[in-house]
Amino acid sequence: MIRITRQTDYGIILLAYLASRPPEHILTARDAAQECRLPVPMVSKILKMLAHEGILASHRGVKGGYSLGRLAERITIGDIIGALEGPIGMTECASNPGSCEQEPVCPVRINWQRISLAVRGALEKIPLSEMMASPRPPLLRVGPPFPADDASGKGEDVPATAPAGQGRALETP
Repeated sequence: MIRITRQTDYGIILLAYLASRPPEHILTARDAAQECRLPVPMVSKILKMLAHEGILASHRGVKGGYSLGRLAERITIGDIIGALEGPIGMTECASNPGSCEQEPVCPVRINWQRISLAVRGALEKIPLSEMMASPRPPLLRVGPPFPADDASGKGEDVPATAPAGQGRALETP
């Protein structure tokens, strides 16, 4: 399974929270942890990493803390993942060329690189500001598991997040 780390998940949550505040708002690691209900040590580590990469600005002093280093529209999910996890790549050789002894003879390397570029490209198109929006899940038109079970031929609209087994997807509205 391909999955982002908990650290990256928390980083996106923290950035979304910070982006929801006024631009001049400075947030301490402790306050961020409390507001987002996350562990202080992990929040401190994440905020330092994001500041090191320029995604956050670090403010020293008694009223110090962190603020966004640039507008939420200019911070992409790709930027955040790169800052917290390193280069985005589906395989080691796709993100770190020369790291695999099989690379010169690997028959699938080129395709993994293509896939990695596509994933990276998709993540770099999604700004933090878009992640902050909470759209309603799309509705899917679903019908009974088997057409013969429904004499009316009608299905129903259910959220796309409905549990599996509640019919089959027929079309999107």
